Amino acid sequence: GGSPVPEFAEVRHHLPMLSLDNAFAREDVEAFDRRVRERLGTDEQIGYTCEPKLDGLAVSLTYRAGLLALGATRGDGTIGEDVTHNIRTIPTVPLRLGGHGWPDLLEVRGEVFMSSAGFNEMNRRASEKGEKIFVNPRNAAAGSLRQLDPRLTALRPLEVYFYGAGRVEGRALPGLHSEILEVLSGWGLRTSPETRVVTGVDGLLGYY
Repeated sequence: GGSPVPEFAEVRHHLPMLSLDNAFAREDVEAFDRRVRERLGTDEQIGYTCEPKLDGLAVSLTYRAGLLALGATRGDGTIGEDVTHNIRTIPTVPLRLGGHGWPDLLEVRGEVFMSSAGFNEMNRRASEKGEKIFVNPRNAAAGSLRQLDPRLTALRPLEVYFYGAGRVEGRALPGLHSEILEVLSGWGLRTSPETRVVTGVDGLLGYY
C-alpha cells in the first residue's frame, strides 16, 4: 500500500482493495472461523479456499469486452495508480481473455511478484554490468511496476497470479470462490497452482 505518486494518473477503485489480516496462532484461526460462522448464521463447518500469500504488489486489472483496458496499483486501497502500459509488458498478463462467456466488464485482482530465480538472475546480470543490485524481490517488483518507462518494466522478470474478482458487469460469476478461480483460469488469467479447498479450522491449519 501507499499514496499514489503524482507521475501516474489516479485510479479510484470501484470496490476498495482491502488488506489482509494475520493469524499467528491456532486461537487466531479459531476466532476467525467462529466469526465467519456467526455472520453466516451456521454451526456447520465452512469450506475455505486456501492459497499462499504472495509478497509483491497488489494490482487491479479491468477487461472490457475481453480486452485489457486498465491496470492499476492498490495504492491506499481507495485510490491507486494507472500502470496500464507497464502491466501490458508482463508476459503472464493476457491482453485479450481466452475462452468465452466473459462479462462485459471484468475487474480481476492479483499480485505482481518476482520469483526467487528471476530475482537472482536479474541481480546477477546487473552485477556483471556494474548496475544497481536490488535488496529483495518485493521491492524490486514494486519498483519495476512503477517505472515511468515501460521499456524498463519489460526487462524485469515480473510474474502475476490472480486471486479474485472485483467489479463485474454483464454476467454473474459463480457463488464459490474456488469456482471463480476456475473460471478466471479458463479465461487465461493465471491462478496459483497451490490453491486447495479445505474444511474447517483443521483444514486451514493442515494446509498451512
